[in-house]
Amino acid sequence: MSFQNCAYLVQKFQSISKSEKQWKFWREFILRNLSEFQNTNIDHLLSLSIVWANHVFLGCHYSQDLMEKVKEMAEDIEVEDAPVFKTQDEIMKQRS
Repeated sequence: MSFQNCAYLVQKFQSISKSEKQWKFWREFILRNLSEFQNTNIDHLLSLSIVWANHVFLGCHYSQDLMEKVKEMAEDIEVEDAPVFKTQDEIMKQRS
C-alpha cells in the first residue's frame, strides 16, 4: 500500500469527537502500526488505537495484557500536555 493510500485510509477514521490534538496523536499511533495490520484485520488496529487513545486522553484502564500491548505499540509517541489522572486512593492520600 502506498503512503498516499495509507494516509487516505487513516484520514477516513478521524472521528468528529476527537480534537485536532487528540487526532494528531491517534493518527500517529495508527500510521506507526499500520504495516503490521494491513494484511490482516484493520479493525483490530483501530480497536487497539481506541484503547490507547481512551487511556491517554480519558484515563481509561483495561486489562494488564491489553495495556502492555498498546503501550508497546505507542512506544516513543510523546503526547504533549496529556491530561493527568489520579485514582481516588491518590486523591485521598493527598488530603491526609
